[in-house]
Amino acid sequence: MIDAKEGLFYGKSEKGFGKRQMKNWENVRLVREFSDQGVDCYKLAGGDYVNEYYVVSEAETRKLMNTPEVVGYEVYHCLIPATSQMLYYFKEQKKVTTANILSILRGALNYPLEESCYREHIRVHDISFLSSERVFQEDEIAGLEIKYSKLTMVPDSTLMIGDIIASGETLIHCLRYVTDFYRAHGAKLRNIIIFTIGGTKGIEILEKLTSEIREYWPDFEGFITVYYEGIFSTYQDKGVSGINLPDVDFYWKDGIIAPEFRRETFSMRDPLFEKCIIYDGGARRYEIHEHVEEVLDFWKGMLERCDVIDMNALIEEKLGYALPISYEDWLACNHFQEIESAQTKWLYEMEMRFADCLKQVTLKEIAQQRIEEFTTALRKYIL
Repeated sequence: MIDAKEGLFYGKSEKGFGKRQMKNWENVRLVREFSDQGVDCYKLAGGDYVNEYYVVSEAETRKLMNTPEVVGYEVYHCLIPATSQMLYYFKEQKKVTTANILSILRGALNYPLEESCYREHIRVHDISFLSSERVFQEDEIAGLEIKYSKLTMVPDSTLMIGDIIASGETLIHCLRYVTDFYRAHGAKLRNIIIFTIGGTKGIEILEKLTSEIREYWPDFEGFITVYYEGIFSTYQDKGVSGINLPDVDFYWKDGIIAPEFRRETFSMRDPLFEKCIIYDGGARRYEIHEHVEEVLDFWKGMLERCDVIDMNALIEEKLGYALPISYEDWLACNHFQEIESAQTKWLYEMEMRFADCLKQVTLKEIAQQRIEEFTTALRKYIL
């Protein structure tokens, strides 16, 4: 996960990026776009947004985000099927013809954009690289600085980006750097496609950036953003457990989660209680021992605090709503009003049974089991 603080945006005026209720969120509906090759795609409707936002669900991404034991190359590999299918869809919809990939180091290395373009016969003209790092003054973050830049220009093309969007400050900084580069060379972009494991803040950021970009590129088509498995939220405090990291850890509450991801999560018991949906994406692939340490530290902390954590409050926090809840309120809470009733009624009943079954288990039992499972699975990475 990106280690970021709220509201640290740099460069031009950031008016409008502050913490607030997201525009039209209560009116948003999740609408099925297609189901093909094991991939379920939904589109946000009803929000009156200038950009397009999709939620995509597939077996491998569900495994990645429900199983922190998935590490190394498999983190990358799990994203290939959903990414490839979405790029095929965008190609068929004429939303992408020629592409230039922007790799924001090193998080972008987890996203299989080049491989997926190759599989779907989309020509990648070039790959650009940027590295943005925080600048500190007297132990406090003073700004962001581009430490490495290798940019190429493909005029009137689609720029593709893979990035985790939590606070979004790095994405903003890099996108402004790239668009300034294009403008300096008298060129422009057709649109920008982003693939992300990310949060609700990304929508607010991209809506604002589109207005900003259209001031100098009036015909800019905007952003097309694909969220894997859901549009999550970040904790704004340490959560019921007292352990979560504000503005860093992802969870379900106040987000929109793919029905398929909810269903798979509720077919098990423990994934819902993990510290974060994805943890640190870079560590999971490259510094696996750090990822192992983070997961174990969390569950050991839960074990130590289990007697003082309100289990009912924790369950409601993780589910994203207070219990009991009616079917109609559950639909509205999850933005599922446009999903087929046969699917939502079954899922609602499943969630209610899941919540009821949790009354038979203690947080201590869950923590002990996760410590044992995780230690056994990734023992070779434990220092």
